[in-house]
Amino acid sequence: MNTAAIPTALIAEDEPLLAQALKAELAAAWPELKIAAIAGDGRSAVREALRLLPQVLFFDIRMPGLDGLGAATELADVWPADEAPMPQLVFVTAYDEYAARAFEAQAIDYVLKPVQPERLRKTVARLKQALAARPAAETPADEALDRTLARWREVLAAAGGAGAPMPEPSATPLRMIAASDAGGSTVRMVPIDEVLYFEAADKYLRVLTADHEYLIRTPLKQLLPQLDAQTFWQVHRAVVVRASAIEAVHRDEAGKLALDLRGRPERIPVSRLYAHLFRAM
Repeated sequence: MNTAAIPTALIAEDEPLLAQALKAELAAAWPELKIAAIAGDGRSAVREALRLLPQVLFFDIRMPGLDGLGAATELADVWPADEAPMPQLVFVTAYDEYAARAFEAQAIDYVLKPVQPERLRKTVARLKQALAARPAAETPADEALDRTLARWREVLAAAGGAGAPMPEPSATPLRMIAASDAGGSTVRMVPIDEVLYFEAADKYLRVLTADHEYLIRTPLKQLLPQLDAQTFWQVHRAVVVRASAIEAVHRDEAGKLALDLRGRPERIPVSRLYAHLFRAM
C-alpha cells in the first residue's frame, strides 16, 4: 500500500485501558488505519495533533484539565490548514442516552464507552465516506476549510450536550439576571438590555455591562438557550456578545479576528469556528 494513502488517527483518552480497547477495536474495524499517538489529556492531544497532523481525531469528551471539547475548539483556532486538511472529529463518551440524542443527526458521530464493535464499524464507515468525499485539490483552500469548520461547529454543538440533558430553548428570552458584584457580597438585578457580553471564567460566568462586572454560576451552555439568538452571538467557546454592541471587527496579519464593543475597552477575540459570522470582512 502507498504509505501516503494510509489514514492516521489520534486518540485522546485519560483512561489507558479504555484507550487501548478503542485502539484494538479500531484495528479490527479499520485495519488500514494507523494510530499515530494516544494522548492522556486535552493539552497533550492538542500538542500531538499539531505535530502529527492526523486525518481523524477520537477525543474523549470528559478529561481532566482541558477536556475534549476544549481541545477540539483550541485546535480549530490553531490548525495549520495550509499544511494539512482539518481532520474528521469523533467524540468518545460514556453517556449513552444523552450522546445518542445529541449526535443522532450528525454524519460523523460518537463512540460509546465501552466500545461496541458493531457501533464502531458504523462510525468507521462514515469516516471513510467523509475522507473519500473531501474537496478535490483544485477546491480553494478557504472553501475547503469553511466546509470543515461548519462540520466541526455541528459536532461541537452536539457534543456540548452529550454529557447532560440539553436545556430547551426558552420561549421567552431572559430579561433580568440575578448576579453578584465583584466582591460577592451583594446580589443585583441586572437588566439583560445592559449586558454587552458574557465570558466563562473558571467556575463563574462574567457578566459585563458598560460600567460594571458581575458574576453568576450558571454555565454558558445553560444560559445560551435563555438568550435571544438574534441579539447575542457566540463568537468564542467562552464568549457571547451583544451583536448591536459590536463597533468594529479587526483582522490581524495571521487572519485572526477580534472585536471592539461600544462601552468596553478590551478587545474580544473571535474563534475561527465563528469567523463565518463576519464573512464580509
